[in-house]
Amino acid sequence: MTVWDDLVGQDRVQQQLAAAARDADALVTAISAGERVPPGSKMTHAWLFTGPPGSGRSTAARAFAAALQCTSPDRAMGGAPGCGFCDGCHTSLVGTHADVEVVRTDLLSIGVKETRELVRRAQLSPAVGRWQVIILEDADRLTEGAGNVLLKAVEEPAPRTVWLLCAPSLEDVLPTIRSRCRHLTLRTPPVDAVADVLIRRDGIDPERAASAARATQGHIGRARRLATDEKARARRAAVLRLPLRVEDIGGCLKAAQELIDTAADDAKQVSEEVDVKETEDMKAALGAVAGGRMPRGTAGVMKELEDKQKRRKTRTQRDSLDLALTDLTGFYRDVLALQLGSQIALSNVDVRDALDRIARSSTPERTLRRIEAVIACRRALDRNVAPLLAVEAMTMALRAG
Repeated sequence: MTVWDDLVGQDRVQQQLAAAARDADALVTAISAGERVPPGSKMTHAWLFTGPPGSGRSTAARAFAAALQCTSPDRAMGGAPGCGFCDGCHTSLVGTHADVEVVRTDLLSIGVKETRELVRRAQLSPAVGRWQVIILEDADRLTEGAGNVLLKAVEEPAPRTVWLLCAPSLEDVLPTIRSRCRHLTLRTPPVDAVADVLIRRDGIDPERAASAARATQGHIGRARRLATDEKARARRAAVLRLPLRVEDIGGCLKAAQELIDTAADDAKQVSEEVDVKETEDMKAALGAVAGGRMPRGTAGVMKELEDKQKRRKTRTQRDSLDLALTDLTGFYRDVLALQLGSQIALSNVDVRDALDRIARSSTPERTLRRIEAVIACRRALDRNVAPLLAVEAMTMALRAG
């Protein structure tokens, strides 16, 4: 099992990264031996991984980081870095390698303060590994100020530091940053490849794995969750019933409210346990006395923690809503395929009766307008429109067609 095994349906990207890892290995070996650096190296100091959600951007970045840190003795005999078994590969993949920093955020954005800390770390030499690797999984969430801070580090990198940035598209990253990165584009993995991974690696029943991969249109993370979480399947089923519930204004408003309530419940469930533990740990670190009384001068720190938790809850709620809207888009995409007589495979065959009913009672033009209404709702949420207002506007548009 090599480090590339979890990179599903990305053969071209895998070949490019494997070639760069070999050149990086030769580069470090030459430097350590005081030899001349080999010319024409495919290795560079900054990489930008882009691709649609579920394509495996962060998986590719982690696999590349592991290959860069590979210490397998087979390399000396011509073996490719990234064996998957050595200490460098293993610790990089599980997130415990001292020289691999993985940065992800559960907040709405990454600010200047956090980015400055990353830049400071990037100036350090590797402690135990061959490279200092920083993986920024949500580069699209950098604020403008944070992006400008990062630009300086990318422009003038330390000799053995590698930045691996992940974002949905090139447009999500500042032009000045993306122009200094080597760009790799990942594609949506084939449904059959995703199903095979769920069966082989997670031991999921073949029929359920195929259904989950098809329903999520090749999104690996969502497919695994749908195949293993009964609550996720129930939430998806509720979302796919929404098109049948918007026949009158009352139904539109009720469906919108239920969608918001479900997202809020998801956010509460996810954040409650984390929030409690974070709060208790912070109180202990600040020296809370018996009875929960906090020492003087710590109120500001606790307020900052509360604000962070609120932002995280908002992000979780938006993510849950976005997932529901993605499922809804897939539903109407299947309706459109039926109306046009397309031979493409349907994603939501488990609700074929509902698809047929909507397809017969509507036209392709109305279906396209409904898809546009869902997309408009997602854009409104990105612009911080009140979620209930955005979803109510969408359900009314779905009714009108």
